[in-house]
Amino acid sequence: VQLQAFGGGLVQAGGSLRLLCAASGRTASIYSMGWFRQAPGKEREFVAAIRWSGGITYYADSVKGRFTASRDNTRNTMYLQANSLKPEDTAVYYCVAKDDAFRNYDYWGQGTQVTVSS
Repeated sequence: VQLQAFGGGLVQAGGSLRLLCAASGRTASIYSMGWFRQAPGKEREFVAAIRWSGGITYYADSVKGRFTASRDNTRNTMYLQANSLKPEDTAVYYCVAKDDAFRNYDYWGQGTQVTVSS
């Protein structure tokens, strides 16, 4: 599975961005997709995930209520709508996918930079 992320950019605090992740290759094997992020000098952290079948979503507490994950199975694309952005959301966001519920995320896309100015 290959992943390609789009949609990062510079936005003012309180603004919104929509990130996209397009999957290609063995997409029929995808169990779930998600997003991680890494800010400068910090460890990489989980942001959100969505099950490919059924659309159940999971969020980090830090983004719950502000970010929404969705997917379009027909386009093999996952979306992350990020609203009410804060400067602490500034990070490189990575799109991820896995084939199995009990595995770590095996597939990683290139990162996309999100910068939130105060």
